[in-house]
Amino acid sequence: MGQKQRILIADDEPQITRVLRTSLSTRGYDVRVAADGESALDTFNDWHPELVVTDLAMPNLDGLELCRRLRLVSQVPIIVLSVKGEERTKVEALDAGADDFVTKPFSMEELLARVRATLRRAPTPATGEADSTVLEAGDFRLDVETRKVIVLGKEIHLTPKEFELLAHLMRHAGKVLTHRKLLAAIWGANYGEQTEYLRVFIGQLRKKIEPDPAAPRYILTEPWIGYRFDPGV
Repeated sequence: MGQKQRILIADDEPQITRVLRTSLSTRGYDVRVAADGESALDTFNDWHPELVVTDLAMPNLDGLELCRRLRLVSQVPIIVLSVKGEERTKVEALDAGADDFVTKPFSMEELLARVRATLRRAPTPATGEADSTVLEAGDFRLDVETRKVIVLGKEIHLTPKEFELLAHLMRHAGKVLTHRKLLAAIWGANYGEQTEYLRVFIGQLRKKIEPDPAAPRYILTEPWIGYRFDPGV
């Protein structure tokens, strides 16, 4: 048996953490809980989980600030939970570093599916797309195993979802990818309408890989359709 995957839950509602701990533990995960953001940071630093699930509204340090502080030191996947389901709240969470957003109340099966998807650190290649160890295109070199990205000889540090998105774009360099196809490839078939996810993560990628994010040369917008990746020459 391999080592259990570790999941840290940060939420100040005992009934939520109790249900999550029980459900995730019975499915083979190693789970720890924290009642506020500061405790979550301490646990994270001591325990190094593979996934963080955090509420937004917490005492001492809220979920947004927890995401920001985690992103300063780690690329650990983060799922945010919140009773607020407005697009603005989702965008704020994704901007802060979250990989996914689940609105309360939620079904446990939905959350478990999100957990499984988030812990898969790279998308499953479609038929005919061999998951090469190293992807090279134009100015880009991406190592799937080490998760290292080099652009014009400089290493770029990406979050898990940013990495998946760039890898998918590189595998389809020069092709127009619709919003729906990109969302399905990176987040799953049930995310076809969550265009705010793409808007945030494309924006984050551009800030990291584009010489001028305001005038992109690599990730090009196809208005009302999707995006096209031009790796340069």
